[in-house]
Amino acid sequence: MATLQDVARVIDELPEVTEGERYGNPTWSVRGKSIAWLRPFSKADLKRFDDQTPPAPPILAVNTADLHEKEGVLAAGIDGVFSIEHFNNYPAVLIELSVIAPGDLRDLLVDAWLAAAPAELVEAFDG
Repeated sequence: MATLQDVARVIDELPEVTEGERYGNPTWSVRGKSIAWLRPFSKADLKRFDDQTPPAPPILAVNTADLHEKEGVLAAGIDGVFSIEHFNNYPAVLIELSVIAPGDLRDLLVDAWLAAAPAELVEAFDG
């Protein structure tokens, strides 16, 4: 089980990550490229779950390098990692923080940072 404090701890380890706000929710980026953001479900999202119980908030969206990586992450079957129709054809996965292991959360956030950060930051990173 991970928390928003775990997200903050990992984010603090990553060089040049800045926190902003989008639609009233926190978002994190490196040199203007988004890596993750808090993503509450919209009414339309919730409606698509029909009779199924939707994942519990908070939900974190994390970018992947591309759609191929997204499919690999989803295929890995990491507990708490999923996608929804709204994210079809978009390189990001959703994370149910109350389910994912902190180590898996860290791996996904670091991978998102590595995909977004400029080469000189990646080369200097020792994470």
